[in-house]
Amino acid sequence: MDFTKVSENLKARGYTVQCFSTAREAADYLDGAIDGRTVAFGGSVTLDQLGLYERLGTHNRVLWHQRQGTGGDGRPDPRKEGLAADVYLTSVNALTEDGELLNIDRTGNRLASILYGPGKVCFVVGRNKLCPTYEAALHRARNVAAPQNVRRLGARTPCAAGELRCHDCKSPDRICRGLTVLWGPMLGREAEVVLIDEDLGY
Repeated sequence: MDFTKVSENLKARGYTVQCFSTAREAADYLDGAIDGRTVAFGGSVTLDQLGLYERLGTHNRVLWHQRQGTGGDGRPDPRKEGLAADVYLTSVNALTEDGELLNIDRTGNRLASILYGPGKVCFVVGRNKLCPTYEAALHRARNVAAPQNVRRLGARTPCAAGELRCHDCKSPDRICRGLTVLWGPMLGREAEVVLIDEDLGY
């Protein structure tokens, strides 16, 4: 895939952009670029597929609630600790060709860390997340990414049990509780987008 257009638009919005042909190349880059730091992970199948938790954990302090739990019994919550991390790694539910980044969240830890706290946020994005317009990106976030994440998490919602689409439900298990649309990096923060020419995550 030619990432030229989206890469140029992201740079114009203030992001640093890296493009890779494969997930392995992207993982090698991130493993080399992040060293001796505190790194927090947002919920992301993409990051899991890249094996970054294991690789970065050999020479960084890593925080990820999907591997370490959410605290309790005197243990700190990695999601809260992640707000003060040096680097925050996540993906997106959708990315427009114009450079808008969309994410849906359930508890808000990912959205909060994207917006404020960590010194740098890095979005790792497979080609399947790229959408031509904002409308297409919002549709993808709600009707493709969110329902698949619901099924992965074992939540009980209409989209988990039935057709793969948003039912705009009122279920207690609903994960679509907040949406962020980034038009550019938040002021005073370093932000990088890593584009990968492979289908990754949901």
